[in-house]
Amino acid sequence: MGMVSGKTAIVTGSGAGIGRAAALRFAAEGAKVVVCDVDVEGGKETAAAIERQGGKAIFIEADVSRVQDVDALITRTVEAFGRLDCACNNAGIEGRIAPIVEQPIDNFDRIMAVNLRGTFLCLQAEIRQMLKNGGGAIVNLASVAGLIGFPGLAPYVASKHGVNGLTKNAALEYGKQGIRVNAVCPGGVDTRMLDSLARQSTGGEKTTREMMEPLHPIGRIGTPEEIAELIVWLCSDHASFVTGANIPIDGGFVAQ
Repeated sequence: MGMVSGKTAIVTGSGAGIGRAAALRFAAEGAKVVVCDVDVEGGKETAAAIERQGGKAIFIEADVSRVQDVDALITRTVEAFGRLDCACNNAGIEGRIAPIVEQPIDNFDRIMAVNLRGTFLCLQAEIRQMLKNGGGAIVNLASVAGLIGFPGLAPYVASKHGVNGLTKNAALEYGKQGIRVNAVCPGGVDTRMLDSLARQSTGGEKTTREMMEPLHPIGRIGTPEEIAELIVWLCSDHASFVTGANIPIDGGFVAQ
């Protein structure tokens, strides 16, 4: 028996990176998985990988910044699997690096639309459905940038601080109705997003590892699979007394 056997889980932004690793881990631990992304090819690849490993998954294309897409995601999930027990709100973008006075407004708006509005819309729709089920567990993807500042990344930092705030509020509002809500705050993780930030920061002069590994006391960056382990654990009954937490998983980064 897996940690989430018999449960249904949605993972947004699961066409690659942490989202894909989380979707695969949910399936390995016995859940039926709804893979969601705007990247159709990547999302279908994730769902196919789950099926190849003997799991059960469907892919649903959705832009989490759009109310109608999020509502349709929940409707189609329930049509396919009958209920919603777990959700990982992972979809997010990093945008461009620039000081606040040089940040384009459209960059700020797009980051907030996906990272913060998207998480809010998903929380609304997921919680409505979980209330019908009698409970559930949600994990939001924040970041160490939701706990501290990073020069040049003000829109991203603001969005992830907002995700951590939403997490606390949702946990307080729905804990007595059987819904737990937590956030994970990864440090540097080997993903395309981190590669993009490294290229922007160094003008392509340093690799992601050259730039990021010295910043982590553990001496390396993390893997998507390590973050996925925490996500699935938080959605399992093993974490039944954990809610409202913003949990660093960062190789000691914010302990410095």
